[in-house]
Amino acid sequence: MFKTRVRALLRPLLATALLLTTQLHAAETTWQQTLAEAKGQHVYFNAWGGSPEINAYLVWAGQEIERQYGVILVQVKVDDIAQSVSQLLASKQAGKTSDGPIDLLWVNGENFKALKEQGLLGAPFTQDLPNMTLVDTKLPVHEDFTVPVAGLEAPWGIGQLNLMVNGDEVATPPTSAAELLAWAKANPGRFTYPKPPQFHGSSFLKQILLELTPDPTPLYQEASDADFARLTAPLWGWLDQLHPVLWRKGKLFPTSAAETRQLLDDGELAMAISFNPGEAQSSVQNGTLPPAVKAVAMAKGALTNSHFLAIPFNASARAGAKVVANFLLSPAAQARKADPAFWGDPSVLRQDALPGNSQPALRFKAVAEPHPSWQTRLEAAWVERYGH
Repeated sequence: MFKTRVRALLRPLLATALLLTTQLHAAETTWQQTLAEAKGQHVYFNAWGGSPEINAYLVWAGQEIERQYGVILVQVKVDDIAQSVSQLLASKQAGKTSDGPIDLLWVNGENFKALKEQGLLGAPFTQDLPNMTLVDTKLPVHEDFTVPVAGLEAPWGIGQLNLMVNGDEVATPPTSAAELLAWAKANPGRFTYPKPPQFHGSSFLKQILLELTPDPTPLYQEASDADFARLTAPLWGWLDQLHPVLWRKGKLFPTSAAETRQLLDDGELAMAISFNPGEAQSSVQNGTLPPAVKAVAMAKGALTNSHFLAIPFNASARAGAKVVANFLLSPAAQARKADPAFWGDPSVLRQDALPGNSQPALRFKAVAEPHPSWQTRLEAAWVERYGH
C-alpha cells in the first residue's frame, strides 16, 4: 500500500521532470541549428556611433563572435536610430519583406514603439536565446517606456540620467531642479544640455519634468492635450529662467552628448549630462575627463530605462542576429561592458551570473521612463519654443 502511494505521488513529478528534460533538449537542438545556420553570415548592426568607448567595445565583441561562431559583426554607425526606423518603414511600404540591409538594431523608447506599431520587427525571438535565463527580471526589462516588450527585443544594458560634475569647480553638486537652476544662475555659462530631439537633451527634459511634477501618474499614460499643457507649464517656466544663463546664453546648444563631454574636458563647462552612470568613472580612468569628475543624480530619482537589441522583420541574417544578441548577453560580454575601463554600461544580468566584483546595475534611485508620447510632444514643443 505504502509503495503504491509513493508511486502515485512520484508519477506527476517524474512526468514534469521528463517534460522539462524534453523541452531543454528541444531548445538545445534548436539553438544548435541556429548556430549552424548563422555560421558565415554578416550581421549588420545599426547602432549609435557617437562614443569611442562603445565603438571599441563592439570591435572586441565582433572579434569574439567571429572567433567563436564564425559570424561577422558589422557595426553601422548612426547618429539617431530613428533614421533606421524610417529606412525600415520605407522598405515595408515598398514590399521588401526579405534581404533587408539591417539585421540588428540598438533601440528603445519611442523608436521601439514605432517599430512595434508599424509591424517592422520580426517574430518574438528572446525565448530562443539561451542567455536570457541569466537576465535579472527585477530590472525594467519587461516594458520599454511603458510599452510591453513581448519578446521583440532583448535587454542589453541599463541607463540612468546623471550629471557628470567636476568636483573641483562645483563644491556642492545640485540634486534637484531648484538647486540646478540656482547653481546655473550663480555660475552663468557653465552648464548646458544637448539640443532636443537628441537623446540626451530629450532625456534631460523628461528628468526635469518628473522633478517638477508632484503626481507623475498621468506621465505614464498617453499624453492628452489637457494633461500636456498643464503638466509641462512648470517645465517651460523653469527653462525660460535657465536658458539665459546657459553656455552661449542658450542661443546655441551642443548637438550631442559627446560635444558636452568635450566642453567639460576643455573646462568650458563644469557639468555635463550622461545617461550612463559609469561614464564619469570610465572617462576619468581613460583620461578623457578631469580626475575630479563624478556622477551625481537627482535626489528624487534618476530617469532610468533599459536599452535593447531588436531584429527587423526583413533581416537578411536573422540566425546571425540571434547569435550576436545571445553573445552580448553572455557573462563575459556583460562584465566587460560594465567595466569602467572599457565602457561602464551596467549589466542586465543577475549578480550571481557575473564576476564577484561587478557593480550593481542600478547605481541610483530609479524613476521610470514616461509613456513615449510625452517625449514626442516634449521634443516638438521644445523645438517650437526654443529651436530657432
